[in-house]
Amino acid sequence: MSEFPSFPYLPLGPLPMDASGNRRFRIWAPSVKKLQLALLTADRPRVHEMKQEGDGYLLSEPLTVPAGTRYGYYRNGKHDKLYPDPASRYQPEGVHGPSEVIDLETVGTTDWRGRGLAGGAIYELHVGTFTPEGTFRAATDRLDYLQDLGVNILEIMPLNQTPGDRNWGYDGVLPFALFRAYGRPEDLRDFIKAAHGRGIAVLIDVIYNHLGPEGNYLPKFFPVFTEQHHTPWGSAINFDDRQADGVRNYWLQNVRLWLEEYGADGLRIDAVHAIKDYSAEHFLESLSTVADEIGQRQNREMILIAECDLNAPRYILPRERGGYGMSGQWVDEFHHALHAVVTGESRGYYEDFGQVEHLAKALRDGYVYTGQYSPHRQRNFGVPPRSDLFPAQFVVFLQNHDQVGNRMIGDRLSENIPEDKYLLAAATYLLSPFTPLIFMGEEYGERNRFPYFVHHGDDGLIEAVRRGRAAEFAAFQHEGHTVPDPQAKETFQSAKLSWEKNARVAELYRTALHLRAAAPTDYTFADISVDQAGTLITWTVAGSPYLHCANFGDAALTVEVPGRILLQTNGATRTDRHLHLPAWGFATLATQ
Repeated sequence: MSEFPSFPYLPLGPLPMDASGNRRFRIWAPSVKKLQLALLTADRPRVHEMKQEGDGYLLSEPLTVPAGTRYGYYRNGKHDKLYPDPASRYQPEGVHGPSEVIDLETVGTTDWRGRGLAGGAIYELHVGTFTPEGTFRAATDRLDYLQDLGVNILEIMPLNQTPGDRNWGYDGVLPFALFRAYGRPEDLRDFIKAAHGRGIAVLIDVIYNHLGPEGNYLPKFFPVFTEQHHTPWGSAINFDDRQADGVRNYWLQNVRLWLEEYGADGLRIDAVHAIKDYSAEHFLESLSTVADEIGQRQNREMILIAECDLNAPRYILPRERGGYGMSGQWVDEFHHALHAVVTGESRGYYEDFGQVEHLAKALRDGYVYTGQYSPHRQRNFGVPPRSDLFPAQFVVFLQNHDQVGNRMIGDRLSENIPEDKYLLAAATYLLSPFTPLIFMGEEYGERNRFPYFVHHGDDGLIEAVRRGRAAEFAAFQHEGHTVPDPQAKETFQSAKLSWEKNARVAELYRTALHLRAAAPTDYTFADISVDQAGTLITWTVAGSPYLHCANFGDAALTVEVPGRILLQTNGATRTDRHLHLPAWGFATLATQ
């Protein structure tokens, strides 16, 4: 008996040159009756018919097309609109312009072996605001600084092409095309190589749950959306409805782009709870299978971090144990517990937090809600982390792009709380049992805000975004305190790091990260010991030489503890086996 045929998962876009110096172009376009490839030459476009390859794929004849050639597609015999390639690698004129042929050879075997999350320290950055120039080349010049700080994993905010030349990256409409304002594809490739040379892994933030509102031509070619599911952005990406195989292949080829062609070490996957998929094999399982295959072939370790607010361990369990195979997940609840204690905020989801007991539980379990009733959700929520998970899989943070930028004015924590609380909060998460993520600039007390900014070209959309932001924060606005204009160039410029450093904050971050680097990395949840009495939390990990003590209260405390102080905030001292912790003070002691 012959096997039943299955849908072929094939590469997309301009294919590599063959031995004769020719290349073909492939596109998946089941929604198009007739498709023509237009190569833009100096005199006039050269038009070539795309031939049916089967299963909705169309393939060109072999053509002599060098890198740098601009091209696009005409649909259904009409030449009034040239469409960019859905798998375009570069858009030199933006989302509405022609695509450019890019040649990036697949990354081969090198001495770089990648790294896992255990022992990791992550730094999240936005290329456009990380440096005054806002480019990959300028960011490369800061890699030595990050290495000295103690960072060994970079998490770069989305790099796909969005409308205009400034954006957070989450309005992408051409997921394969590199954001042109940051540089060319070769620049990103060089940046990643330079990071590897300093022992730093590079993760790319990707969006597989929605597409942006302007310049999205994908539906002209294939059914990228389904009405079977919906997300906060509208119709869901079609991972399980009719013709979903071609859609799944489209996104899996995007995974290959970042890992194979650019040599990135993994992905941070945006809001995986909004990836709606009831297939027998969830899309994230397919994604992790592809990443593992690439890692095994290239003999390097890959990292996949899921942004997930479900407190559901299945996302980070291995596939062979019924999970989706993600390496780790962002843990929002750790942030909420820490933020609520040091700020006193109680609006929205912060109403579920605010007690020192919540923070102690977060230090012990990563999650806070593990099945108990959540007042904010008005239902029981979450499950405990399984014993076969590892604390390193839980990525925790004091700030990130969401927790700063989604505030009305993008204000940072350093602007809103006294320095003693800031140092205490920073030390707590940096020296927690979990993997810390630093949002660019927080490590030296950056004061410039990180407001939401866009650069749309459609006047109606621009006004809709302005009105939407104003409505979202209507209750918080008053004279002199309003939502920054997302479209204004000044809003984008205001988000650039000043690099004006608070020496006390900078020293704490560097010291804490270097202490982490000297601690064990192969521990389990069973190895974590957390004690809480009133405003005092102490914690340690079996086999670690450190004991951490934190006072989340307004009164000084004295406790009997062994060891000598390695790191302290706000004047903590130790005399005669007694540690004197000032209000909102912290100390790490060497116990071995």
